[in-house]
Amino acid sequence: MAEQIPLSPGASAVDPELDAARGDKTHQIAPDLAYRRLGIVNVVFWGRPGAGDRQWVLVDAGIPGTKGMITEAAAERFGPGARPSAIVMTHGHFDHIGALEDLAEEWDAPVYAHPLEHPYLNGRASYPPGDPSVGGGAMAALARFYPRGPVDVGSRLRAFPEDGTIPEMPGWRWLHTPGHSVGHVSLWREADRTIVAGDAFVTTGQESAYAVAVQRAEMHGPPTYYTVEWDKAKQSVAKLAALDPDLVVTGHGEPMKGPEMRTALYRLAEEFDRVAVPRQGKYLDHPARAEDGSAYR
Repeated sequence: MAEQIPLSPGASAVDPELDAARGDKTHQIAPDLAYRRLGIVNVVFWGRPGAGDRQWVLVDAGIPGTKGMITEAAAERFGPGARPSAIVMTHGHFDHIGALEDLAEEWDAPVYAHPLEHPYLNGRASYPPGDPSVGGGAMAALARFYPRGPVDVGSRLRAFPEDGTIPEMPGWRWLHTPGHSVGHVSLWREADRTIVAGDAFVTTGQESAYAVAVQRAEMHGPPTYYTVEWDKAKQSVAKLAALDPDLVVTGHGEPMKGPEMRTALYRLAEEFDRVAVPRQGKYLDHPARAEDGSAYR
């Protein structure tokens, strides 16, 4: 499997000394933004440390079996018993919704997602199957066995406002960034030029178990084995690169910052067909679309 666009350790937004001093089991990358790695995926916490009950937001919900790690990190960061004002979903693949049903019920929290993603979150539809023919690594090879849902948080499910705002995250906007899934969104804060990208692009080779284990840093297109609309994935990366971000945190890999990160993101957008799109794959010729219903099994 070819490496995409390498990133040096100097582009990492993680400060190990600061994290060790704080000791809340998260990596803080802005005064009100932190993430925790849960095996193969990241969850993001928005809100200042000690914010208290209903004064913070969880972005995505990890893999199955990680509820305890998420609630532990939340309690240590925001205070014992502190519940989020909302759970915001970039999309609903199995590695992002593992603890969603349990957390939404325990916290009695609304769940925000793009309307095109709702069928996967209200029990109506399963995702298209993963494509093991792409990627060239163990994670891709196992794609056919990954859970495809759906989950059902329909009673708490909310659509993002059409004006682009996020009700519980002042200063942030949601951007529709389809390709990896039909209702995928990324989050953007212009004040400090920060992107929470979900899986629109990632910063490690998610197809490779080795790259995932060591978190080898590279600017990488969306995980190939789950991406169902490559034309839209290309457009989404171009949209995010055009924002000229200073800081990005993705669903997989370390958060990255600064000029090196931007240069790599620009290059990914410009050379997307060459460096991100697999040479073969079931969704290259037969994308799964919301428009014709093929995205909803």
